[in-house]
Amino acid sequence: MSKVFSALATSADGYITGRGPRPGQGLGTGGVLFDWYGDPRNSSYYQALSDRVGAVVTGRTTYDDSEAFEGGSPHPRAPMVVLSHRAQPEEHAASGRQSFADSIETAVERARKLADGKDVAIQGGVTLTAALTAGLVDEVVIHQVPVLLGGGRPLFHDLPAHVGLSLVEAVPAAGVTHLHYRIEK
Repeated sequence: MSKVFSALATSADGYITGRGPRPGQGLGTGGVLFDWYGDPRNSSYYQALSDRVGAVVTGRTTYDDSEAFEGGSPHPRAPMVVLSHRAQPEEHAASGRQSFADSIETAVERARKLADGKDVAIQGGVTLTAALTAGLVDEVVIHQVPVLLGGGRPLFHDLPAHVGLSLVEAVPAAGVTHLHYRIEK
């Protein structure tokens, strides 16, 4: 069975964006959390994660801040399910790469079907927190960047009292440490 996982870049103080994220500037100010993507020494690690993805679940704030991914998805091939209580904008409904769901359970279920046996990637801190709370996440990969941002959107929001993690691997790399955890269920 496919897995549900999240792989997000975060600062050492736990932020997944800089300060002031908004439509057109979804990553906020600073933009240093993704400098490691361009380094060839990180490409094989990132590519292995990307190859697992059959569908993406993202939240409405990430969707809006990313300007609806121009009707596509953050992944070059995978379809995307947006967790939202608001309707999908008509201009992107025709793309066929996006669908909307009004609960995390429905979003993950739909994404599993779309993933066709591959894994489902969760994007965004609020969406990841909702999926963790619902017991739907199997793995979390944190790409920890050695910087303190002091503000922005946090990786985790109001989590249940305890979510146990088991370290699968820690890979120090150029400008980042990849921390791969399995969720204890």
